[in-house]
Amino acid sequence: MNPYIKTMKCIVKKTREPGGLALEEKPIPVPDDNGVLIKTIKTAICGTDLHIYSWNSWARKTINTPQIIGHEFVGEVAAVGKNVENCRVGDLVGGEGHLFCGVCRHCITGLAHLCPHTKGIGVNTDGAFAEYFVFPAKNIWLCDATIPLNVLAVYDPLGNAMHTVRSFDVLGEDVLVTGAGPIGLMSVPILRRIGARNIVVTDINDRRLEMARELGATAVVNVTREKIADVVAKIPSMVEGFDVGLEMSGSASGFNDMIDVMANGGNIAILGFLPPEAAIEWDKMIFKSLTLKGVYGREVFDTWYQMTALLQSGLSDEIAKIITHEFMYTDFIEAFELMKSGQSGKIILNWS
Repeated sequence: MNPYIKTMKCIVKKTREPGGLALEEKPIPVPDDNGVLIKTIKTAICGTDLHIYSWNSWARKTINTPQIIGHEFVGEVAAVGKNVENCRVGDLVGGEGHLFCGVCRHCITGLAHLCPHTKGIGVNTDGAFAEYFVFPAKNIWLCDATIPLNVLAVYDPLGNAMHTVRSFDVLGEDVLVTGAGPIGLMSVPILRRIGARNIVVTDINDRRLEMARELGATAVVNVTREKIADVVAKIPSMVEGFDVGLEMSGSASGFNDMIDVMANGGNIAILGFLPPEAAIEWDKMIFKSLTLKGVYGREVFDTWYQMTALLQSGLSDEIAKIITHEFMYTDFIEAFELMKSGQSGKIILNWS
């Protein structure tokens, strides 16, 4: 890090309205004794960032402005606090963007992903869409430099996919994925690699459904034109419905469609945020003896080890296919508008 450079460029949610993002210059932050200063190399735009850009109801009640946004990143350690021992200047790093307290019951028993005091970088604190940002050393993940930088930049959503897929045993099971957004797409090759029998993906976006097919889905369903049950009827090995459902759409109708085609005793993991007004057909849930599990973030750091192992064994090439565009960070408005259109997979912002 050049000691004569005192300021940095960053993307700030400046005004409380749709859009409202601005490229600003701010002082480079200084890490505390237990913190790390990271020089950003690549970041990725998340659905959360898009919510902030669109300024939906969640963003309006959650985000304080002005604030630097962003939480999916890979970077290089530029400076460390005096108590930091797990990384050093020059290391290639990612990090767990959910900032857990480290002292509550869940944290000290190895369940930091359940910490009730969690804060998110780029949501509750300044984030990673900046040339430099500070980060707690306890949240650092040392990266394998043989994995491509663009793939390292999407560890956060890949971890969401891995955590959701691993919520239930999928070996030899028939799995329904509702929602072919980036995380839904990431779940497909993971499911293939850990032994799912049939994988059916639903969405309303034909481009993303075609990506799901290319990544190994057994069948895809555009729910505006087809019924899931009609497509499933054409899969000879499926006779009783889906054993596991992964809800990644955030759509109440998509979730209820899933319930209809689940096998009795099936398991559903819910990652997508269903709207507060969503009406669930609870009688079907009960009569089918279905199990629901909410999924948030990643298991710290088990999920990180799992996805690194799969990436090292070949998953990296498949995840790279889901990254469809890369922009210089200065072109962030164009990148956000493209993602908002739904005509992309993951989008990378290059800070090099």
